[in-house]
Amino acid sequence: MQTLSEENYLKIIYNLDKQGIKKVTPTAIAKALLNNPASAIDMLKKLVDKKLIIYDKTRGAKLTSAGKIIAISVIRRHRLWEVFLLDKLAYEWDQVHDIAEQLEHIRSPDLADRLDKFLGHPQYDPHGDPIPSSNGEMVMNSRLMLEEANVGKTYKVIGVKDSSPEFLQYLKRLDIGIGTSITVKEKISFDNSMMIQIGKNRQTSVSRVFSQNLLVCE
Repeated sequence: MQTLSEENYLKIIYNLDKQGIKKVTPTAIAKALLNNPASAIDMLKKLVDKKLIIYDKTRGAKLTSAGKIIAISVIRRHRLWEVFLLDKLAYEWDQVHDIAEQLEHIRSPDLADRLDKFLGHPQYDPHGDPIPSSNGEMVMNSRLMLEEANVGKTYKVIGVKDSSPEFLQYLKRLDIGIGTSITVKEKISFDNSMMIQIGKNRQTSVSRVFSQNLLVCE
């Protein structure tokens, strides 16, 4: 049986790997968990002993098959709880993550399956991330950062890279959510900002940081 902390480490290692980081180091893990590298190294040793990860200084940390199963299970529960909190309990977009962080560690064998069925088998969480099925499979759609979008084309918002409350609250003020249509009107080379049209009417200028953290598809 894994501790809450061990599950968090496995989840972070999985997420960092999926982000394309070639070498998942103790420093990267500690930064993601707001921890210190020494504590991360101690935990990695425990996870190696439990055969949940493979780790050495040269290649960094990699999940074993057993570790990956646990990580995906935690992620599945987290994303299902986010959908439940938003759709059924009327929490705001920027509130669900922290609560789901607590609920994801409930280990009832069939709770996630019942929750999945109750919610109608959603494929994505409120931030646009795919929800793993009971066998660990995820539906992936083609996505790009708004920064990569072409001028004159209209896109649909499908997710965010930054799920911090500050960014989500900013999106809410702009009336942007999953499914919102955005048309790129102009890219400004001076500071890499852009002018966008939200929906059919509203136009606004957004920064490069904004466009790097909003995910869209055609």
